[in-house]
Amino acid sequence: MGLISNGTTIFDNGSMASGFGGNLNFISKATASASASIEFTSGIDSTYKEYVFYFVNMHPATDEVSLGVNFSTDSGSNYNVTKTTTAFRSRHKEDGTNTALEYRVDDDLAQSTGDKKLNAGVGNGNDECLSGYMHLFNPASTTFVKHFLTNTNEYGANNFSINYYHAGYGNTTSAINAVRFQMSSGNIDSGEILLFGVN
Repeated sequence: MGLISNGTTIFDNGSMASGFGGNLNFISKATASASASIEFTSGIDSTYKEYVFYFVNMHPATDEVSLGVNFSTDSGSNYNVTKTTTAFRSRHKEDGTNTALEYRVDDDLAQSTGDKKLNAGVGNGNDECLSGYMHLFNPASTTFVKHFLTNTNEYGANNFSINYYHAGYGNTTSAINAVRFQMSSGNIDSGEILLFGVN
C-alpha cells in the first residue's frame, strides 16, 4: 500500500523500497579460534559502494585490549593505509559509580599508518567480549579518500559497558581491496566477523 495524501498517491511500495536504503548481501564470514588476525582479502571490490562488517562476540585472549582495523591497497601484502580519525565514547560501570560521555583525543589518528583501535579495553573473562559494526564506503574508488565509521560496545576489563564511536578516512586514492582486524595484543580467542555488501 502506498502513501496517499488528499487523494493523490505520493509514492507506492515499490518507489519506497527503491528510494530509501538498500539490501544487505552476505559475502563471507570469518570465525576466530585463537587467531592472530582476521583478514578479508577477497570480496571487497567495485561490486558495492558500501561494505558493512559485523563483529559478533569478539573475545580476546589477553585482558584489556582493543580490536584494531587496518586497510590494504595491495590485496593484503601490506596493511598500512594512512588514516585520519576521530572518536568519542560513553561508559557506565556495573555498580553505577563511574559514568562519562567524552571526546577521546588520545584515540584520534593524524595521518597514521598504524591500526585504528575500535574500542577501549575489552576484558578476557569468560563472559567478556565486544560486538559492533564498521561501514566502509566506496573502497574501489580511485578518485576519493575512503571513509569509514564504526560503533562498538564492550564489556570492559573493569566491568564497564563502553559504547565507542570512531570515524575517519583512509587518505588514499588507491582502491582498498583488503581489510585486517587484530587485537592490540594477543590473539582473538573467539568471535565472528561477517561481511556484507550494500546495494
